[in-house]
Amino acid sequence: IPLLCRALAMSKRPLLLFGSPWTAPAWMKSNGDVRGKGTLKGKAGDKYHKTWANYFIKFLDEYAKRNVTFWAVTAQNEPLAGLFTPPQAPTIAFTAAQQRDFIARDLGPALARSPHRTRLLMLDDQRIHLPHWAKVVLGNATAARYVAGLAVHWYLDAIVPPGCSLEATHKLFPEHFLLYTEACTGFFMF
Repeated sequence: IPLLCRALAMSKRPLLLFGSPWTAPAWMKSNGDVRGKGTLKGKAGDKYHKTWANYFIKFLDEYAKRNVTFWAVTAQNEPLAGLFTPPQAPTIAFTAAQQRDFIARDLGPALARSPHRTRLLMLDDQRIHLPHWAKVVLGNATAARYVAGLAVHWYLDAIVPPGCSLEATHKLFPEHFLLYTEACTGFFMF
């Protein structure tokens, strides 16, 4: 927080910050651990999902107390990677349908009721999941009204041409922006 405050003070224009969760607390997860291939217990609309959505609001509240606001949050960092990551990685696994339902029933309404004007981004995973993921989430009118855009990672971009993923998604849902949120070089040794 002190570094963010310094950066915000030094910037000549507003900085747009976004947050992306890696995992819920162990007691909320199906595997009882912050690491590994667990999902949120139960299903959308239940106490676990509502509590997890309220964690987002508490996060935003605590940062706001320190004059740090977030332009956006993502519903989950790499939700499908949760099925494939090494067992020591902190994550929550979501399918597109699970993310849709969490957004529609829990996270979207919690953000809308909050005093924060923070936008909500969906996916936050590889673009190989597009346009399927967008069809599932944004094809639901309730979920779509809470989502401002799609967060995309670039690690597997060589597998799927942008026309088949990004362009196809934009054509289906032009009112939702696409934003690369995570990238690095040297991901693959080859």
